[in-house]
Amino acid sequence: MSDLTGQLLIAMPAIGDPRFERAVILICEHSPDGTMGLVLNKPSREVSFAALCEQLSLGPPEASRPVHFGGPVEMGRGFVLHSGEYVSGQSSHLVLEGVRLSASLDVLEDMVTGTGPREALVCLGYAGWGAGQLEQELRANGWLTAPADAAFVFAGGGAEKWSAALKTLGVDPLLLSATAGHA
Repeated sequence: MSDLTGQLLIAMPAIGDPRFERAVILICEHSPDGTMGLVLNKPSREVSFAALCEQLSLGPPEASRPVHFGGPVEMGRGFVLHSGEYVSGQSSHLVLEGVRLSASLDVLEDMVTGTGPREALVCLGYAGWGAGQLEQELRANGWLTAPADAAFVFAGGGAEKWSAALKTLGVDPLLLSATAGHA
């Protein structure tokens, strides 16, 4: 299978895992050894950016922003998807044109002071698949893949993002069924 890094995964209605119901995931790393991605459209109800900054002793943030459920793996670990003009001094990984991933504290420190990236999505946890696992889920029609771009990644993060992702493929969400049919 081709490299899916920088692609979207769009959950099908029959995904079977409530954590990924209507999820849109940006694949940040895909290799024969496994896959890592971040959920783009599930803002956390439990954690605010201000509370996260306070917990990390970063001081009060200059601006409020949502913190997202990035996935069910290592939920105590934070990741920031951010615009490409900002490069973390400690670690920054290009995911796709205009979107970088940073997992070090310096990006949050810069965001608190207003010197961070122009656009950012803060995530706790990530979605991960072992070798061949995602490919198996794709063959079982658990996910659709679609191209991603920076504008889509940073444009809102709520429930409407799933429908918008499907529409980029020309799929009407109302026509999808949670059950497979047989002719």
